[in-house]
Amino acid sequence: MLPEAAAWLIIGLPLLAGLICIGALRPWRRGLWPLAGYVGVAGTAGAFALSLAAVNGAMGQGDAGYEPHRWFAVGGRDGFAMTVGVLLDPLSAIMAAVVSGVSAVVQVFSLGYMKKESDAENGAWSDYPRYFAYMSLFTAAMLGLVLAYNLIQLFVFWELVGLFSYLLIGFWHHRPAAAAAAKKAFIVTRIGDFGFLLGILYLFLHRGEFAALGLNPFEIPAILEAAPMLGAGVATWAALGLFAGAAGKSAQFPLHTWLPDAMEGPTPVSSLIHAATMVAAGVFLVARLFGLFEQSAAAMDTVALIGGFTAVFAAAMGLAANDIKRVLAFSTVSQLGYMFLALGVGAPGVAMFHLFNHAFFKCLLFLSAGSVHHSVHTFDMRYMGGVRKWMPATYLAALVGGLSLAGIFPLSGFWSKDEILGAAWGGESAAAPVVFWLALAAAFMTAFYVFRLILMTFHGEFRGGVDAVPYEERIPDEAHHHVHRRESPLVMTLPMILLAVFAIGSGFAANSLVALGPIPAHWFSHFLHEDAPDFSIGVAGASTAVALAGAALAALAYGTRTISFDRFGAPWRFGGRLLAQRFYLDALYEDLIVRRVLHRGLFLASDWFDRRIVDGVADLAGWFGRNGGRAAAQLQTGQVQVYGAAVSMGAAVILIFYLLQR
Repeated sequence: MLPEAAAWLIIGLPLLAGLICIGALRPWRRGLWPLAGYVGVAGTAGAFALSLAAVNGAMGQGDAGYEPHRWFAVGGRDGFAMTVGVLLDPLSAIMAAVVSGVSAVVQVFSLGYMKKESDAENGAWSDYPRYFAYMSLFTAAMLGLVLAYNLIQLFVFWELVGLFSYLLIGFWHHRPAAAAAAKKAFIVTRIGDFGFLLGILYLFLHRGEFAALGLNPFEIPAILEAAPMLGAGVATWAALGLFAGAAGKSAQFPLHTWLPDAMEGPTPVSSLIHAATMVAAGVFLVARLFGLFEQSAAAMDTVALIGGFTAVFAAAMGLAANDIKRVLAFSTVSQLGYMFLALGVGAPGVAMFHLFNHAFFKCLLFLSAGSVHHSVHTFDMRYMGGVRKWMPATYLAALVGGLSLAGIFPLSGFWSKDEILGAAWGGESAAAPVVFWLALAAAFMTAFYVFRLILMTFHGEFRGGVDAVPYEERIPDEAHHHVHRRESPLVMTLPMILLAVFAIGSGFAANSLVALGPIPAHWFSHFLHEDAPDFSIGVAGASTAVALAGAALAALAYGTRTISFDRFGAPWRFGGRLLAQRFYLDALYEDLIVRRVLHRGLFLASDWFDRRIVDGVADLAGWFGRNGGRAAAQLQTGQVQVYGAAVSMGAAVILIFYLLQR
C-alpha cells in the first residue's frame, strides 16, 4: 500500500513544479525560463510514477484505508466536522494515473510546440514558463479533485480546475477571441457549478440523517454508505444538483457551448483538457458518487437521456466543422455523452473504461492536429490536403487515433464503445432502449466526421496551408507564418508514437475476451470491483457495420468524390448552415438571452431600480438631514430671552400633560 505521505505527493509534485515555474517568471531570471518545461515534465512524471504505485497497491483491495484529518468543527454537537484527506481506491488510483500520465506526455510534446510558439510571439519567452506553470497547477488541481476524501475538498479543487482552465484557454490573452473564449468557459461552467453547490447544500440540510448513522454528510465514503437510507426524494435532488455541475464541466447539453470555443488556447492545452482533465471531471464525479445516483431512477434516466442526446447532437455539429480542432472538440462532447449514457444505464465501470481509452486516442488526435498546425500553420482543413507526403509519422498517429475513435476492431475504442452499446441494449431502465439507438446513430456520424478529417487533412493535393488563407481570415499568430513541409521534431513525434501504442492496445489488454499472461480477461472491470460485462457479438457486429458505413460514405464524398452533397440543393445548404452555426444555440445564449433579455431587460431594470429607488431613498434621507438642520439652525438666535421663553413654554407643556394624566 502506498504511504499516505506519498499519496499527498501525487498532488504536491505538480503543485511544486508550478510554483517553481512561477518563480522563474521574474525578469531578472530570464536564464531560467527555458528550464521551466523540464521542471513541469519532472513534476507530472513524478506524480505519474506514484500513481502507478498506487494502482499496483490498489489491486485486490477496496481502498488505501487512510483516515481523514479533522480540520475544524461547526455547530457544536449538532454540527459537523470538516475533514480533509486522500481517498485512494481503485477508481481514484486509475484516474490519477490517467491524468498524470497524459499530462506528462502532453508537456513533453509542449517542449517542442511551445518553444516555436514562444519564438514566434516576438520572442516572448515569458510565455514559456507561464505556460508550464499553468499546466502543472492545472494538473495538480485535477489530481486533488480525483483524490479528494471530502465533498467540500473536492469542490475546492473543482473550482481550481475551472480557474486554471480559464487561464490556459485565454493563454494568448492579447487575442480577443481567446479572451472571450476563456470568459465563456468560466461563466458557462459556473452555471453548472451553482447546481453542484445546491446539491452539496441539500446533503447538508439532511445532515441529521447522517448524524443518526454516525456519519459525516460531506465525506464521500459516508455518502455512499448512507445513500440507501436517504430515500428516493433526497437522492434524486442531491444527484440532480451534482449532475448539473458534472454537465457543465463535461460540456453536456445545454451547457456544451463553451467547449468548441475553448480551442482558442494552445493545442497541447486543448489536448489535456479534452483527454484527461477538465471534461473528464464530470464523468468522474458521477462515477465517484454512483452509489447515490443509483438510488434514484429519475436521476439515472436523466443522466442517460442527456448523455445519449448529447452524443448525437455534438456528433451532428462535427459533420460540418472545418476547423480541425473544433471537429475534435465536438467529438469530445459526443464521446462524453457516451460515458454519461453508460453511467445512466447502470454501467459505471464501462463508462470509466471508455474514459480510460478515450484519454489516449483523443490526446493523440489533438497532438496530431498540433503537429499538422506546426507545419501548415492553419487549423482550417479546407487549406490542408496531402500533408501525409511529408508528415508520415503524424499521419499514422492520426489514422490510429481516428480508427480508435470510430470504434474499428481491434483498437481500444472498439472495446469500450461496444461495451457501452451492449450495456444500453441490455439495460433495464426506461431510457435504455432510446439511448441505444441514439448511441448507434452517433457511431455512424463519428466514423463519418473522423474520416472526413483524415481525408481533408492528409489525402489529396495540398491546398496551400496558411499561405492560401485570405489575410483577413487569419488569426493573429498566422499572420507572419509560412508553410514548412517537414515532419515535426522528435520531441513531438515520440509522444504521439507512445499514445498510438496505447490507442491500439489499451482496450484489448484491459478488456480482452481471454487472459493475456498475468492480465486477466476484463481486467479493468475487475480492478474497479464492477461486474464484467458480457461481450455481445451481435451488438459488436452492428456497431462495426455502422462505423464502416460512415467511413465508406466519407471516402465516397471526400476521397473519390463519387458523391456530392451539393446536389441536394437548398435542404443541404440549410442543413449545413444549421450545423455550421451549431443549431444557433450560441446566438440564442449570447444574443437573445444575454444581450436582449438580460442586458436590455433585467440589467437595465436593475440599473433603473438601483439609481431611482435605492439611490433615491439614500438621497431623500440626505435631503431631510440637510434641510432639517437648516430649519433647526433658525432657532439658534443667540438671544437669551428667546431661549428663556422656549424653556418656559416647554415647561408649561409638560405641566399641562402631567395635569391631564391625573
